Amino acid sequence: MDMKAWQHLKTIVHHKNLVRKGCFRVGLYRQGIMHDWSKYSPTEFLVGCKYYQGTKSPNNAERMDKGYSLAWLHHKGRNKHHLEYWIDYSEENNGLMAGMPMPVNYVVEMFIDRISASKNYQKDRYTDESPLRYYEHGREHYMMHPKTQELLERLLHMLAEKGEEEVFRYIRTDVLQNKRKKDSRC
Repeated sequence: MDMKAWQHLKTIVHHKNLVRKGCFRVGLYRQGIMHDWSKYSPTEFLVGCKYYQGTKSPNNAERMDKGYSLAWLHHKGRNKHHLEYWIDYSEENNGLMAGMPMPVNYVVEMFIDRISASKNYQKDRYTDESPLRYYEHGREHYMMHPKTQELLERLLHMLAEKGEEEVFRYIRTDVLQNKRKKDSRC
């Protein structure tokens, strides 16, 4: 295995471990274990090895090189914690594409994924504001259901203002408990 492949594998494993720990903290055990398994498929892994940089997703480099990222198209179509998985034609929006309501547990996994990706790439520069800043940087192009967006933004702001302990407690005691009591999509 060449050095870029080894570094890419270490990055994936580290990211998956961070997500697993976060998911376990809020009680999403299955999602913590199953998170991002598609990254080990040849479609995603080989691209990751070829375009590995260590500071950002190799999918961005593939996109710069080819004009699209086959690895990203593969990944977002198989992982329900990505908002792009939930884009469909909307009957309420004259048949135009729109973000569909996401199940709450996948919104929480998306939130934890954003924390973990920020920690993975920023390392010592990471702060509890990092995931919010990254989200706000690309916010104008996200196609997300308003309720999904509201929950994700609430969690990102809470993280930035109150820290991980408080937001993870809130997710366990309020967000995921309420999911079990009422409509599980937002």
